[in-house]
This record gives sequence, C-alpha cells and structure tokens, in this order.
Amino acid sequence: MSGISFTGLGSGLPVNDIVTGLVQAERQPFEQRSNVQKTNLDTSISAVGTLKSELDKLQTALEDLTSEDNFQKRSVSGADNFFDVTSDKSAQVGNFDLKVNNLATAHKVISSNFTNEETLGAGTISIATADGSKTFDVDITDEDTLKDVRDKINNADGNDSAIATIITDSNGAQRLVMSAKNTGVDNALDISVSGASGRLAEFDKGNTDPATQLTQLTEARDASITVDGSVTLTSPSNEFKNAIQGLTINVKKAHDVDDDISQISISENNNVVKETLTKFVDAYNAYREVANQVGKAGGQGENGGVLSGDAMLRSLNSSLRNMMSATYESATDETLTLSQLGVTSDRYGKLSFDEEKLDEQLEKNADAVQNFFLGTKDKPGFATSFNDKLENYTRTNGLLDSRVDSYENQLKDLEESTTEFNEKMERLEARLFAQYNAMDSLVAGLNASSQGALAQLANVPNYGNRS
Repeated sequence: MSGISFTGLGSGLPVNDIVTGLVQAERQPFEQRSNVQKTNLDTSISAVGTLKSELDKLQTALEDLTSEDNFQKRSVSGADNFFDVTSDKSAQVGNFDLKVNNLATAHKVISSNFTNEETLGAGTISIATADGSKTFDVDITDEDTLKDVRDKINNADGNDSAIATIITDSNGAQRLVMSAKNTGVDNALDISVSGASGRLAEFDKGNTDPATQLTQLTEARDASITVDGSVTLTSPSNEFKNAIQGLTINVKKAHDVDDDISQISISENNNVVKETLTKFVDAYNAYREVANQVGKAGGQGENGGVLSGDAMLRSLNSSLRNMMSATYESATDETLTLSQLGVTSDRYGKLSFDEEKLDEQLEKNADAVQNFFLGTKDKPGFATSFNDKLENYTRTNGLLDSRVDSYENQLKDLEESTTEFNEKMERLEARLFAQYNAMDSLVAGLNASSQGALAQLANVPNYGNRS
C-alpha cells in the first residue's frame, strides 16, 4: 500500500477491507499458479540432480572395465624371507623353484692410518667404475689433509660412483673408506693417482706395498639366483626384472645349504572384472530405482513422478537397455552379450549377476571377454560404449546440466514475472484507494449538502405539520 489511505470517514464504508479484498482476489490466482510452477521447477532440478548423481556412480562403477590394465591380471605368491615378487599381465601361469645364491654387494676399500692434521701431498685422484661408464677426477694440493680429500671426493663434479668417509680409532688414527654408490661387479671402484707426491700415491691401484696399499673390505658382487635348479641369473642390483617373464623379484637374503628352496606360483586373476561387474549391477539397479520413481507415469502430482513423460529420460533409459542387450565383437567372427557373461535382467528391468557364467567365458577365452568390454577404436566394446553414452549426460555442460540450466532460466523468468505482477498490484491498489477515497469525499460532500438543506427546511413554518 502506498501513500495515505482513508477508511470511509465520509461514506462509512470499510474502504481498506474493500481494496484489500479486491487486490487479493486479483493476486491469488497468479500466486497459486506461480507457487505450483516454482515447486515443480525446484522438484525437477532436484530430480535431475539425483539422476546425475546416480549416473555418476554408474559411470564410476564401470570405469575399471574401460582400462586394458584391469584384464587378465596375474596373481603371484611365494614371497618369503628370501625375496619379494610382483607381476604384470605378461607373466605366464605356472610354478617355479627359486634359490637365492647371494645378494649384490657394493665395493668398499680402506686406506692405511693417517694422523689428524697430516697432509697427503699433491696430485690427482681418478675414480672410475669397473665398466668405465662413470669416471671423475679430484685435484689434491700439498696442504690437504685426509678430511679435505674426503670432502673433495664427495663434492666432486661428476661423482656418481663413490662415497668417502673417515673412520677414527680409539688412538686417534684416521683411515679413509671409499665405497661404491651402487652394487654389482660393474660398479666396483677403479682408483688411480697421477702426479702424486707424498703419501697420496698410496691410493693408487698400482701400490703393491701391503702396509700402505688400499685394502678391500667388501668385494663387489652381482646378485645371483637359480631358477628351477638349472638356470642361474645375475643382476648388478638385488632386483631381477623379467628374469622370469612378467615378474620383478627383489632378493633379500641368500639361502643357506639347509634352507628349503622357495617357490613362486603364478595364477590368472580376473577379480577386477568380477568386482566391477558386481558394482555395475548394483549401481545400475540403484539408478533404475531413481529413474522409475522420478519418471513414474501419471503426470506430476500424487500418482506421477516429477519427470513423468520426460523425453530425455525415456531416451536415456531406452538407450541403456538396448546397449545391455546388444552384441559386441569378442574375437574374430565371434560375438558376446552381457547375458552370456552372467548379467541378466528380469521382466522389471532389474539386473542380476551370475559369476559362474563369467568364469566359464574367462576360462574359455579371456581375450574374447576383454574385447567384449573394450572393443577397438573403430568398434568400441560394451564398457567403452556405455561409458561414452553416460558421458553425454554427466559431463559438465552435458544434457543433464543443460536441462538444469533450462529449469533455472524458467525460475528466473518466474521471478521476473512475479516482480512485474507485484508492481502491477501496487498500482492497482493505489488506483482503487484513489477511486474509493474520491467517492468517500463525494459522499461526504453530499451528506453535508443534505444536512444543510434539511436545516433550512426545518426553519420553514409548519414544515413538520401535516395539516
């Protein structure tokens, strides 16, 4: 209500009540329609959001069947105190005996004794690996102590092969220890000295004096294993990759004479396919329940779902049903259906999964099952096709997002219509008050004139005498 209104002072009419009633009679049908429309739109947005959530879950459940890495996996057992083992899908089913002969070791040498502040003399130390793949030089001055030599070795450019440290005994005598950074025969340290003066020459590999030459503490060795008692394999590290096809073996301890030989067992593992199909069936049935609820026939209201008769929902459901009953190429000149893999539908559309049927197909031809789900670039399989179909609906700005955007735009239009209608009602209310107030003033004027005329007539002689 705008301005100042009067309440029938002149006419005695309840002007406020009359105007309010007229405006409310005009407002009520519009508000009822708007409230119904807003409720329907809000409910539709919620329904589409729920559908998208269930489709996202369905897409996630199917995701593992769109990756080749999850088919024909291998399980490997036998890891013990002597080794750990992992496998990839190239490993062949079978059993192997394994004996760890020895672990790989890193080369280590130690010098003779030096005093704390003793200088070694000038020269160049050259350190290389036994295979010659890594080499670096260290220039030593005649002022360098054993600690300086250690630091120069460790900080030298190109040092990828050696670590130097100092051991000090209880009498204060110091000895330089040089260790290879990597295990294996090829990584053994080859140490030579050129242009040496003083005791630096003791580090040269040509030094034959037992009292001053470098002493080997640890021999460089390759790890060694024997497979099935007949094939011996070596590795510069304690890892054997593809020594047995598809296996990575990390040895941890050598077998003693009295230790039992270890065993490795490789079996086919298709648990991912089973687990994923189970999740897919559960997710589809959950989606189906939601889709049936929001799409229930009967129109919006007590009997029908909020998306009853919706063309997009009908098209989606029809596409998914058709894809689940379609045939896909499994191998050359062969096809498979989802029902042949154990996933079937009852007359109400609810899925169930029989794992034994899947096991039969996997045992018969695991490649065929893989191709059924993945297909090829030109002929996508079931999982790939199903995922692509869902992606059209669930992706950002996909069909479901577009539907929500449409509903939200309708809500904005409804809000604008409501604002315009409220402004219209304010104008109507102001106009009615103006009209009724004008009428009230007119009636008040007429009443005043009538009272004046009656007063004059009362002064006329015998006005009130009938005779």
